[in-house]
Amino acid sequence: MEQRTFGRTDMKVSVLGFGGATIGLEDTPPDEVKKLLNTALELGVNVIDTSASYLSSEELIGQAVSHRRQDYYLFSKCGEGTSVGLEYPDWDPRNVRPSVERSLKRLQTDYLDLILIHSCTEAVLRQGGLVEEVKKLKRDGLVRYIGYSGDSTDMLYALELGFFDAIETSVNFADQEALEMTLGRAARDGLGVIAKRPVANVAWSRGKEEPNNPDEYRERLDKLNYPFLEKSPEEILETALRFTLSVPGVHTAIVGTTKEEHLRSNIEMAAQGPLPEAKMREIRERWQSVREPAWAGLK
Repeated sequence: MEQRTFGRTDMKVSVLGFGGATIGLEDTPPDEVKKLLNTALELGVNVIDTSASYLSSEELIGQAVSHRRQDYYLFSKCGEGTSVGLEYPDWDPRNVRPSVERSLKRLQTDYLDLILIHSCTEAVLRQGGLVEEVKKLKRDGLVRYIGYSGDSTDMLYALELGFFDAIETSVNFADQEALEMTLGRAARDGLGVIAKRPVANVAWSRGKEEPNNPDEYRERLDKLNYPFLEKSPEEILETALRFTLSVPGVHTAIVGTTKEEHLRSNIEMAAQGPLPEAKMREIRERWQSVREPAWAGLK
């Protein structure tokens, strides 16, 4: 598994990271999660990304691989409040420490490698309280690095603040705003970059409804009408993943699954390396000619 230096941090991250949303949102049995995550670690995945808002995800991860804590980097998120069972409203700074302390307990660890403020608006960031509380966590050793998860102009403002170590943002062939708006700034500032939604939530699938499959991506792909969308689902998926991993500045792409066969297939696809320059140019040029002003990064 290829590894990339994660911005100015001391982490070298696998280009494919494990996204913990699906196992939590689908209430995957603990034994299956244990097998899945241990397989991921054995195959070279060293990033696990989760959140307090992904239902049972943190607890499942803690049960499955906390005994192997030295084998992976652990990323989680905070910001939500009453919506995830905390005392104060979402985005209230008073939730930050209780949220992270609860996450550590669930994950069965005493530190996070990265905590991300989870997709709040620019207006919330401007209030300053959330950021100050997260900085205290870093000072106190509960987290090693701090970041922001979000998109579009909210992300642009987060970058202008100048004190985050990393960002997590939507990057895929149906969602390329970050390539033009924020990734260049992140690279200049030496930030680690996590690509979320790297395979566009498999929005080209017309079969069974995929979890968290946004209709907006389906609509965009109908208009983009990439020629390769006529190929097999496996070929489309490989193109999607390799496109995201070929984007300059991206260090790791987070993909979630509950199936070991899908995990192995994703790893094999990532191992194929960057897309040919001509293919990348074709996808970028098609996006630039078709994209509509409303096509902002999807949260």
